[in-house]
Amino acid sequence: MWRATVFTLFPEMFPGPLGISLSGAGLARELWSIEIRDIRAHGQGRHRAVDDMPAGGGPGMVIRADVLAASLDAGLDEADRRPRVLLSPRGAPFTQARARALAAGEGAVLICARFEGVDERIVAARGLEEVSIGDFVLSGGEIAAMAVCDACVRLLPGVMGEQSSGIEESFEAGLLEYPHYTRPREWEGRAIPDVLLSGDHAKIKAWREAAALKVTRERRPDLLKRTGSEIKDQAKHR
Repeated sequence: MWRATVFTLFPEMFPGPLGISLSGAGLARELWSIEIRDIRAHGQGRHRAVDDMPAGGGPGMVIRADVLAASLDAGLDEADRRPRVLLSPRGAPFTQARARALAAGEGAVLICARFEGVDERIVAARGLEEVSIGDFVLSGGEIAAMAVCDACVRLLPGVMGEQSSGIEESFEAGLLEYPHYTRPREWEGRAIPDVLLSGDHAKIKAWREAAALKVTRERRPDLLKRTGSEIKDQAKHR
């Protein structure tokens, strides 16, 4: 079973959206599991303090290394080899490829930072992998952890009703997904492209490939630069 363990100062936020829809159904069917660990349980003193002022001055507070280490050490077995992911805006971009790699393993440990972040020493001391879900800042890592978890869980065998639906999605082939249409055939003067109603599967496939390249060039040309030469060559000749 794929296992997620989440370390957070706000355990009441979970499972949240992960408890409904595809991920929730998978959770109910025991295709995956989620365990929540309250970092504050290892806080210092009577008030369970978890943070302190940043060394060198400056605004905000920083989660203490000793507090987070105590929480991780108490919540994880030494033999646990799951990746330890620290959700951080300065982390490496989270990609579909990383989601697929995590989904192929035993699970993930997701650590939700708050305030100005965590003491830098904990990152190396406990082998944390810093991951970002985008070029923006959230109030904390909880929403990011949910996004990472959902991206992985939906790839687990049996979670998606139609497994092939995940193959042609955005980012799976290094491109954004082609446009979709459904009934009615015409709506507010806008019609479904004739080729999609032709029944000619070869033409439909070619149209979708061209449409995916077009929307990727328009919206995310950086993806074309990151993909292999074959896809870039196709883009040049469309």
